[in-house]
Amino acid sequence: MRSNLTLKKSLGQHFLHDENICRKIIEALKQRSFHHLLEIGPGSGALTKYLLQLESVDLKIVEIDPEKVEFLQKNYPALTHKIIHDDFLEMKKPFSGKFTVIGNFPYNISSQILFKILDWKEDIETMIGMFQKEVAQRVAANEGNKIYGILSVFVQAFFTVEYLFEVNEKSFYPPPKVKSAVIRLIPKTNVCPMKTEKDFFTLVKTAFNQRRKTLRNAVRSLFDEFILQDALFNKRAEQLTVNDFAELTWKMK
Repeated sequence: MRSNLTLKKSLGQHFLHDENICRKIIEALKQRSFHHLLEIGPGSGALTKYLLQLESVDLKIVEIDPEKVEFLQKNYPALTHKIIHDDFLEMKKPFSGKFTVIGNFPYNISSQILFKILDWKEDIETMIGMFQKEVAQRVAANEGNKIYGILSVFVQAFFTVEYLFEVNEKSFYPPPKVKSAVIRLIPKTNVCPMKTEKDFFTLVKTAFNQRRKTLRNAVRSLFDEFILQDALFNKRAEQLTVNDFAELTWKMK
């Protein structure tokens, strides 16, 4: 189904062709209930053909590449009126209520996709996505790990991250130069109390932008001097838990 399609490096396109991996992703998707489903970047329809088989599901897919849109419309007539020809990073919410997101995400915008998911977090029921392994590991990393950073804290503040399985390069055409991994995000029922989300994001970004410094030196501008005497500020950003960051927001100027 991919033979006549043009691969566009600018869009980070790699076609998933391993049917076993496709089925594993679909099985992971079916473990949680949903009615509204958005697929991001369907490409040649490797996952889409399985999604169309799901019963009682309102499916929409977003694809930026006009050639892929034409291909999908031609080869999957059931997608009529389900395709949104748009840039996911610029589009409006596809549903008015809660919805689930799935996709083999373009690696060159994977972090931006996660930030968009965070923007929509009030309406996301589940997200299952294929990412570059390094990005997936970063999202799932715990404090104390050298790859634990801004993305880890932002996502884990609002979602439980499940690192599901890894995917070999040979599962794609053409094979990417990196390994891949599938993760699942499930909204937390009890989000850590924080002063405001804006304060939380500011604190985390400021702390990690100078991650080699102690927290005291990295975030000095955000706190009064007497607050900075707390022993917690002797630590570096990567040593703080998500809860630590949330609790600290209450002490910010």
